[in-house]
Amino acid sequence: MSEKAWDTTAAGAGGAETLRIISSICLLCAVGLVAYLTYAFISGVDIVSLLVGLALLAVFGAIFTYLMVSPGPLRSRYTERSLAVASDMLEDIRDGLTHEGALAICQRLILETHAMTVAVTDTENVLACAGDFEADFPPGSPIHTPVTRYAIKHGIAQSFTHGVYLSPVTGEECEIPAGIVAPLRVRDTSIGALKFYFHHARDVDRTQYALASGYAELISTQLAIHELEQQDELVARAELRALQAQINPHFLFNTLNTIAALTRTEPLRARELLREFASFYRATLDTSGSLIPVSRELAQTKRYLLFEKARFGEGRIIEETDIADGAENALVPAFVIQPLVENAVRHAMRDEGPLHIRISVQTTGDDAIDIEVVDDGVGMDEETANRLFARTLDPALADQSQGGGAGIAMHNIHERIKRFYGPRSTARALSTPGSGTTVSLHLDLRGSIFA
Repeated sequence: MSEKAWDTTAAGAGGAETLRIISSICLLCAVGLVAYLTYAFISGVDIVSLLVGLALLAVFGAIFTYLMVSPGPLRSRYTERSLAVASDMLEDIRDGLTHEGALAICQRLILETHAMTVAVTDTENVLACAGDFEADFPPGSPIHTPVTRYAIKHGIAQSFTHGVYLSPVTGEECEIPAGIVAPLRVRDTSIGALKFYFHHARDVDRTQYALASGYAELISTQLAIHELEQQDELVARAELRALQAQINPHFLFNTLNTIAALTRTEPLRARELLREFASFYRATLDTSGSLIPVSRELAQTKRYLLFEKARFGEGRIIEETDIADGAENALVPAFVIQPLVENAVRHAMRDEGPLHIRISVQTTGDDAIDIEVVDDGVGMDEETANRLFARTLDPALADQSQGGGAGIAMHNIHERIKRFYGPRSTARALSTPGSGTTVSLHLDLRGSIFA
C-alpha cells in the first residue's frame, strides 16, 4: 500500500466502529460532567472546580458535535484507505489465484481487520496464511475446518466460534476462538475461500463480517476478469493455429516446383532455397509463443519474398522496410506482417512490371505500435477494401479476388489483434484501383492483455 494511503487515516480497521466508540465515550463523559456540575452547584463546590468542569463539558460537547455533524472528512479518509487497499489487492491477484498473490492478500488484509490470522485457500488446500496461525497452516496443507468446506460447497459466507483443528506442528488439538469464512466464486462456482480468525467471539461483528464478504466479492470479481482474459488469449492462440493451418497450398507447390526446376539450372541456389524453405516452415509451425519480436516477423516475411522472387524473377518484387529505432525488439503477434505482404503479392501484382512493397513499423513510446504495408499494385474498389477486415465473411465471396483466402487471413489477423490489444486497436485497408493498397494495423499497447 502507498505511503499516502497510510497517512490519510489516524486509526486502523473498522473506521465507522471507531467513530461510534469515540462518540459514545464523549457522550458518556459529557453526561457524567453534567451530573457532576449539577452536584457541585448544589453542594457549593469552589469556583475553580466549577470552571474546570464547565471547560471539560464544552470540550466533550464540541468533540461529540463535530463527530455527529461533520463526519464527512473522517469517513472520506476511511473510504480513501479502503479504495487504496482494494486497488492494491486487485494488482496482487492480476495473475490469478496463485500462492504469491494469495500471500500478498493475506499480508495486506491482516492490517485492515481485527483478525489475528488471514488465510486464502483453493477448494482443497491452503494457498497462503498470515498471522498467529501461519506456522500451523503452511501452503499446501489441507483445509482443516468443516465450516470452510461448507462455505466452499454452498457458496455462502459463514461465521463460527470455538473451531477446533489438529496442529501439524505439535500434533495437539488447538482451538480457533472465532472466525469468518467467505467463499471465492467465479461464474457461480466456488474456487476457494477467504478466511479470518479472531481472538474473541465478540470481534466477529457486522463490520468484520461486511469487510470479509466485501473483500471476498472483490477478489472473486478480479478472478473472473482474469479468467475472461485467459479465455481471450486461448481463443487468440487458437486463431493463430488456424491461420498456420491455412498455409496456401498453391504457395507450397509453386515453391517446391521452383526449387525442383532450379536443381537442374542453379543447384547451389536451389540448395539455399531449400534450406530457407525448411527454416520458413519450421518458424511457421512453431507455436512456442503468441508474441515474437518484430525482427523475427520481418525475417519470416523476407524468406517468403525470397521464394516469390525465385518464382517470378528478382525484378518483379522490390521491397523496402522502414523500421523505427528500437522497433525491431517490439513484441507483436506472429503472422501479422507476412500475411499482409503475401496478400499483396498474390492479388496486387500486375502482369508486367515490378511490384513495390514498403513495410513500415513505427512505435509511439510505450503506447502503440503502427504497422503499415503499402504496395503500388492493381488496387481494389472501396467495397472490397472494407470487406478485408469485416467481422464476417460472406461464403459467396470466397472465390472472388481479395475476398476469399485473403479475406479469411485478414479477418483472422483483425480478430487476433482485437483480442490481444483491445477495442482501441484497429485494422484498415485503403485502396484505389490501379494505384495500390495501404493496409494499416494499430496495436494499442495500453489496452493489451500483456500490459
